[in-house]
Amino acid sequence: MTKIAVVFRLLLLGLCSLVLVPLQMLALRLGWSAILHVLPAWFHRAFLKIFNVRVIERGTPPGRAATIVVSNHVSWLDIPVIGSLHPLSFIAKSEIEGWPVVGFMATLQRSVFIDRQRRKATAEVNDALAHRLVKGEVVVLFAEGTTSDGNRLLPFRSSLVGAAQTALMHDSVERVLMQPLAITYTHRHGLPVTRRDRPFIAWYGDMDLASHLRMFIQGIPLDVVVTWGEPMPFNGNRKQATAFAEAEVRRALRAA
Repeated sequence: MTKIAVVFRLLLLGLCSLVLVPLQMLALRLGWSAILHVLPAWFHRAFLKIFNVRVIERGTPPGRAATIVVSNHVSWLDIPVIGSLHPLSFIAKSEIEGWPVVGFMATLQRSVFIDRQRRKATAEVNDALAHRLVKGEVVVLFAEGTTSDGNRLLPFRSSLVGAAQTALMHDSVERVLMQPLAITYTHRHGLPVTRRDRPFIAWYGDMDLASHLRMFIQGIPLDVVVTWGEPMPFNGNRKQATAFAEAEVRRALRAA
């Protein structure tokens, strides 16, 4: 990959940002719901196209019902991958809000930030999520709570699933769906992904961010399989619902 090609990719990304980011900021300020949920998807699709990330979608994405998508979490790249497929928002840890560029983009995506150091944070986030669900929105929860090298699935946490309980207390909400989602990075440059490829895909542990980004912007073709599981109406039992989602994600990862 030549320096000219890298610069060209970055220029394309900059042009997309110059057009779509101000529009999204205006939509947020004026409450233009018609485009508020659409613009981030357009940006994510352009981003993936520019950097040669191909998304293979399996299963049926969420419909119009209030839905909590319970997903595994491999990389920061999961956000544009999922965001390119369906209008939705994310739950993110609070420190991301302060990150340069990434935090700003997460805010434009209408992410809900949680401060895990505060005892009351989960309850506050559950209230915020319930408000979104009452309006029939789709919210993505990375139930592992962190990223890893993608070689194994970490145990799912059930605390934030409590937002479904809060939403069901509202008179206008008849049901909230829990939908499992599995993300698998399968091929890089046409070859099956191995442990040696993980630093190109995910930033985790004590990895140097600058080195990781330099590898990524080379735009080496990457394939990712996104598998939507069957949605299940939330029955009021957080742990049971979380265990169901984790089992479905494990099954989909093995299949992929």
